[in-house]
Amino acid sequence: MSEPIIGIDLGTTNSVVAAVIDGVPTVIASRGGYRLTPSVVAFAKNGKRLIGALAKRQAVTNAENTVFAAKRLIGRKWETKQVQELLPSLPYRVAEGPHGDVRVHLADKDYAIPEISAMVLSELRLDAEAYFGQPVGKAVITVPAHFNDMQRQATKDAGRIAGLDVLRIINEPTSASLAYGFGKTLDQKVAVFDLGGGTFDVSILDVSNGVFEVIATGGDTALGGEDFDNRIVEWLVFPFAKENKLDLRKDRMALQRLKDAAEKSKMDLSTALETEINLPFIITDASGRALHLHRTLTRAKLEDLTSDLADRCIRLTEKTLAEAGLRKGEVEEVVLVGGMTRMPRVQDGVKKFFGKEPNKGVHPDEVVALGAAIHAASLVKESSEMLLLDVTPHSLGIHIVGGYFQTVIPKNTTVPTTARHLFTTVTDNQASAKIMVLQGESERSEVNELLGEFMLTGLRQAARGQVEIEVIFEISADGLVSVSARDTVTGQRQSITVTATSGLSEDEVKAMMEAQGDYMLAAKTEDAFETVRATAEQAIAELAALRGQFEAAAAGAEFAPDALRRADASVDSAREAIRQKDATALRQVMEKLARTKALFLGVISKQGKR
Repeated sequence: MSEPIIGIDLGTTNSVVAAVIDGVPTVIASRGGYRLTPSVVAFAKNGKRLIGALAKRQAVTNAENTVFAAKRLIGRKWETKQVQELLPSLPYRVAEGPHGDVRVHLADKDYAIPEISAMVLSELRLDAEAYFGQPVGKAVITVPAHFNDMQRQATKDAGRIAGLDVLRIINEPTSASLAYGFGKTLDQKVAVFDLGGGTFDVSILDVSNGVFEVIATGGDTALGGEDFDNRIVEWLVFPFAKENKLDLRKDRMALQRLKDAAEKSKMDLSTALETEINLPFIITDASGRALHLHRTLTRAKLEDLTSDLADRCIRLTEKTLAEAGLRKGEVEEVVLVGGMTRMPRVQDGVKKFFGKEPNKGVHPDEVVALGAAIHAASLVKESSEMLLLDVTPHSLGIHIVGGYFQTVIPKNTTVPTTARHLFTTVTDNQASAKIMVLQGESERSEVNELLGEFMLTGLRQAARGQVEIEVIFEISADGLVSVSARDTVTGQRQSITVTATSGLSEDEVKAMMEAQGDYMLAAKTEDAFETVRATAEQAIAELAALRGQFEAAAAGAEFAPDALRRADASVDSAREAIRQKDATALRQVMEKLARTKALFLGVISKQGKR
């Protein structure tokens, strides 16, 4: 069997891994049997790492050592508004890292956000390897369409740390459209409305005869289900604080219980009109009195609390549709993606805006991973009937005199692409020019993100405005940005390949890869032991069940005492191997247990025929 290639949706709330198996895009269930893996990482008190459902299950009792929604922090600088606004809602401890990035403090150690995400990716990789029974090394990973270069690189670094060769980073709504259109003959304009746990994206695509062309994309990387949950938390916290003079958010365990209750109530109200939130013994006051929290939340109240969030999604959709140059009526299908699109208020807003019932034919939690798997399979096929044409989510350009930003490649330009722009010198006999490459939509350079800079030297001597400098931007299909500048007369040239940074040095990434590799090896060894342990314990239980029948059938036989002694010795050896977690010794003992079971069954069978 050729090496499997997987698609991964690394989500804010849940993550999913999928692959195309025998021509069918398929979600790969976890080793525990779950199709969704909570994007939660924790360290238990004994130092054991917990991922997914196990981590989420103990979040309340171990709040400060349990990380969720890391995707909202990945690739962001500590001082950014988005990070600072998130801090009050996080039960776990975060701090500024050595590169101005965000670090999480868990079990007496600081972890970079890509390292946390790598732990989730490693778990998905282990699930895939358990499913296929062989190593898995290649993957396509999805990101929100509105992620910037730093966030994309941080996600790619997370994949590298997890030991994955990341073939491509693709946008989540684009990936969803691939799954929506798989196996269909379509010729239509499609809007993908993707509201997940931490981000909102909307993409407008032209799908025709296997060609998926993104026309425009927009969104907000700080708008998602977590924000809806936080509105419920605030609704619970403020009246309680007014009545009891206590802010529940300052107690880590109480805050985690509030967040769990908010998420559950939000989900309940997608199908019910009201729900009870009951949190007994939520906190103890200064006098030692236990306080309780009990409130009834209605769907109408939830919609009132979050109406501005839902409206922001629609405004961003309207803006993106305008950038696509389309009217609402020209969009023939609206596909809902992400768990938050289950909320009736969100569905009603989409329906009202587009004037049509949105398509609910795809699984909102699984479709992105399925699309990533489809794209992964197409990348390794010698010939593929599918062509994906994506766009740049942000404008690219350079800094010019006066502190202004000159756009060279506007957002929503199809990639790969090349663009040129002519500039002139601004002082007499200017010998060099500093080229600052920026990304963003503001006309002011300082507001946008600096991707890289270089100097063009050796310019010919001339009055200002007489030397023309041509700046050339190139973006590959992988999103790699190259920028060069040249004196149009002398041909003097300098260039730079803009390599986004996740905030980690290459040495740090390699050290994390090595540590993660050691963990993966230990995890595989433990998984292998657990498999043989379960088989051994079943064999021990079967021998125990057969022992009485064997003693009766072999009563008086000379070999019976010796057979029983050997059986007991084998069982004792198996139990010792289990205690020592020695898989090799346990496999050897398993052969003895199997022979003993065969002997027991043979004697019992002969006795039954008499």
